[in-house]
Amino acid sequence: MRKYLTKKAIIYLITFFFAVTIDWVIPRFMPGNPIHFLISRFATLPEAVKVIQSYFTQAFGLDKPLHEQYLNFWRALFRGDLGISIYLYPQPVAKVIARSLPYTLIVLLPAVLLSFAVGNRLGAFVAKKRKLDNFALPIFYTLTAAPYFWFGILLAWLLGVVFRLFPIAGAYSFAMTPSFSWRFIVNFLYHWVLPFSSLFLVMLGGWAIGMRNMIIYELEANYSRYLESLGASQSLIRRYAYRNAILPQVTGLAIQLGTVVAGSLTTEIVFSYPGIGYILMQGILNQDYFLIQGCFLFIILGVLIANFLIDIFYVIIDPRIRKSYTGEV
Repeated sequence: MRKYLTKKAIIYLITFFFAVTIDWVIPRFMPGNPIHFLISRFATLPEAVKVIQSYFTQAFGLDKPLHEQYLNFWRALFRGDLGISIYLYPQPVAKVIARSLPYTLIVLLPAVLLSFAVGNRLGAFVAKKRKLDNFALPIFYTLTAAPYFWFGILLAWLLGVVFRLFPIAGAYSFAMTPSFSWRFIVNFLYHWVLPFSSLFLVMLGGWAIGMRNMIIYELEANYSRYLESLGASQSLIRRYAYRNAILPQVTGLAIQLGTVVAGSLTTEIVFSYPGIGYILMQGILNQDYFLIQGCFLFIILGVLIANFLIDIFYVIIDPRIRKSYTGEV
């Protein structure tokens, strides 16, 4: 088991190195100069622009050769320094992400976990009911095929504009100051409903379809027919089928949790929700190298950590995988 974990850790470290390198390279291939966005807020006279541009170019280290910028990036990363945001100058990127992260997690984690639990149960239930399956399957396909932003716009229009049940922008009322008071918490949850619902419903359809298809496949497998020939009850056969069908879904859950930030980007933009996805979009629009790097670094770490944990989880819960990798049963 120790050799297996060591091997996996090395693979993930190599993957992390190449993924972060790509994360560093891609923003620098974007056309334009990020310093121009910054100095446009400070000066308009040509002489002042040249002086300020030269100052900020040196301050951000963009005057150095690319290979030196790359090495400086890794040195700073090992110190936990993600740089200074150009778009939100002079705020450190780490503080910007730390401020936005709770908003993203409060919406995304409940949406992913609840849609996973409810969707899998619905899919397993529908798979054994032919008439219900014919009715529910088109609904599931409609939900999972709907883009997050389209569903968000639809909910905002229907529940926010037509029926005026929920607010359609922000994480809380602009007149309020964040606090742990009940008044603020209720207001926050009031704004939370629409972003959560748009993500939950779209994800729900995907989980339900995946589980429904896997249950049907497992019930047609040889072991299910063998159990049936032995006189095993249908509930026992379905229990075994569910345990085997849930494994690919768990892999999907790990990937979904890892890319939780990327999935929320369009939803946060639709509802002007101040999470990491919204901040990432602002960084891209303003060519903020450091903010883009920091946000994608968070996504990379999320994906790798989630997949590493699921690899370990698979070895623990599935004896077939444990035997193939470790020789243990």
